[in-house]
Amino acid sequence: MTTFARLRRDPVLLTLVGLTLLCWVLFFALDGRTVDQTRVYWTGQVPLDFALAYGGWRLRNLAHARFRRFWTMISFAGGCFTVGDSYQAVHTLVAPGTPSLDGGPVQTVLFAIGMTSNVIACLIFPQGLNTLREKFVFWLDATTVLVGGGVVAWCFAFNPVSGGDVNRVNDSVTAALVLVATFSATKVALVQFPPMRRIAAWPMVSAAMVQGVATFLPGDFQTLDHPYVFTIRLAPSLLIALGPWIQQVIVRSGESHQPVKRRPYSLLPYGMVGITFVVFFMMLPDQTSSQMLGATVGVVVITCLVAGRQLVAFHDNSLLLGRLDVAMEELRDRASYDGLTRLANRTHFGDLMRDRLMGDCDGDGAVLLIDLDDFKTINDTMGHASGDTLLVEVAQRLRSAVRADDVVSRLGGDEFAVLLPGASPDVAGRVCAEILRRLAEPIEIQHHTIVTRASVGVTQARSGDDPQALLSKADIAMYEAKRRGKAMWVAYTEEMGSRISAEAVLIREMNTAIEEGEFSLVYQPIVRLSDERLTGVEALIRWNHPTRGMVSPVEFIPIAERTGQIVAIGRWALREACRQAAVWRAEFPGAFIVGVNVAGRQLRDPELVADVAAALRVNKLPPDSLSIEVTETAVLDDEESNEALVALRGLGVKLALDDFGTAASSLGLLLTCPVTTLKLDRSFVESINTVGRQSAVATAVSQMAAALELGSVAEGIETAEQRDLLRNLGYQYGQGYYWSRPVPPGRIAELRQADLSPFAV
Repeated sequence: MTTFARLRRDPVLLTLVGLTLLCWVLFFALDGRTVDQTRVYWTGQVPLDFALAYGGWRLRNLAHARFRRFWTMISFAGGCFTVGDSYQAVHTLVAPGTPSLDGGPVQTVLFAIGMTSNVIACLIFPQGLNTLREKFVFWLDATTVLVGGGVVAWCFAFNPVSGGDVNRVNDSVTAALVLVATFSATKVALVQFPPMRRIAAWPMVSAAMVQGVATFLPGDFQTLDHPYVFTIRLAPSLLIALGPWIQQVIVRSGESHQPVKRRPYSLLPYGMVGITFVVFFMMLPDQTSSQMLGATVGVVVITCLVAGRQLVAFHDNSLLLGRLDVAMEELRDRASYDGLTRLANRTHFGDLMRDRLMGDCDGDGAVLLIDLDDFKTINDTMGHASGDTLLVEVAQRLRSAVRADDVVSRLGGDEFAVLLPGASPDVAGRVCAEILRRLAEPIEIQHHTIVTRASVGVTQARSGDDPQALLSKADIAMYEAKRRGKAMWVAYTEEMGSRISAEAVLIREMNTAIEEGEFSLVYQPIVRLSDERLTGVEALIRWNHPTRGMVSPVEFIPIAERTGQIVAIGRWALREACRQAAVWRAEFPGAFIVGVNVAGRQLRDPELVADVAAALRVNKLPPDSLSIEVTETAVLDDEESNEALVALRGLGVKLALDDFGTAASSLGLLLTCPVTTLKLDRSFVESINTVGRQSAVATAVSQMAAALELGSVAEGIETAEQRDLLRNLGYQYGQGYYWSRPVPPGRIAELRQADLSPFAV
């Protein structure tokens, strides 16, 4: 419902207007009966005055704390008017005497006190001025209006336009108060943060203006011979009473209090100059000389021309400032909103979190972090223009999936965030489900149908939470959703936070582990199954932490791969393994292969091939003595990794496909990946004696290796029965606890020394 609709239906406002209309009807119905008209006038004033007093008092309790003093003084003024007019109404009913609208001494004193209270309330209300220049300009305008009001009051009090015998003191006091009240009320209506909206303030401003006009209108307006005189004189009481009640309607409706845009210049001084000139001409004697009249007209015309020139300049400046405001608004818009999706950007989202969520001390809230799954594939296969189209569509779907008061933001790339003020965990869960449902609907882009999936992290918020901390928690939950399989939402838990905190400590400690010499290599023998002679080893990294002790590779290798630290760690492991291989080669001549594991992140390192070449060259190690072991997932559908493998094979090193049989496209890799050896994953070995399917897979892998002329290694052999079965299946080499666990390099030297037979590949 609009504000005007609420005003039209408000019962108090309807009652005040109806009461005033009734009095106006009675004024005309009682035409010629001045005493009765006067009684109606003073009686009608009382409820209007009471409405002002009561309305101001109610606003004192409803309005913001900084407005309470203002409304207290307005209510006090209404109380003074009520008492004074009530006294005058009783007096006219009991002892009417000569009909008059000026009031007696009691009414005049209380009217003056009440009007003074109104004026003081307006004058002491903060103007919102910050600089000394702003304050100086304001008080220049104020002084201009006050002096002008004094001139008008002086002229009308001691030389009235009507020329008749009037109450000079009453007129002068009324004129001064009315003009000052006009200025004060106008000031309150135009300050940047006024106590009332303009729609409520202007009736009160108009009341002062109408009161001034009604007081000094000449001729018949100074008599009680016409009903319209009573009508005009009663109108100010209605207007001033309407203000507080209009403001109450606005406050109860819950409309936000918007600051008033300040004009670059004020028209009040120019209006006061005009009024002063009018009064000046009215005060000129009838027999004014032509010289005086000409000089007066010249002064007035010149003043008006100068004032007009200033107003034109002010107007031009105002237009320029308007253009600057538009430009500044555009800059603020660019600084606050994402240019592609028109969603709030990261900075603006943080501000909104503080304003809309952190300030709500009684309500809960939630923050969602949304990351599109496999968005990079869209950019790589369809181009960035298609990716941008997808992001715009995702933004629209996010808007439609959330509630009206929720805030959607694009943090960057394919990462979005949603603020859910006041949302409980159940509400946040329903919103997440709706987001995933809408995103999963097919999208048509460049004649292609795309189904978008996303991982969503959720965290609950409380008053006082730091926005960045909330985003970090939501980010942790989002990555947990990706870890669990993507296309789902996960709520943050403290256990997640503890795990991430522990990982963060581990990440920091890994940064210095190489320099501190905390990493070491152990080696697991690889034997030839035909005669069980040692033909090579696989180098495995270990971390001997100074306080934790031995840290399992299962614990730190995945983290190192995710953070990229695996590149530096892998480079050290490669150099150390080549150095140790050179030592063994010098001590025990013969063919011997050292296998070094290389992660997918290392394969995408442009320096990997150069690092391998340098390690071989520095240690004078033949290339065929080094085997680079990679997993299927590290090279699956990755052109960059495949190119690295081709370059490594060009150096002459061997390439082993580790954990073979566990990925989805093993057979396809055999056609594109230049491997020399297949290493059967231990999961197919551990139950090979009892599970028929595992035996079938092991058999197939052995046959493929033989057909493609590749070496074959079975991992995880722990029993003689497994050894015999795999040897019968055609596997050339074996590796596992049956022969040895991973051991330090000195133990490998002992094993080689014990084996006096020549080593063969």
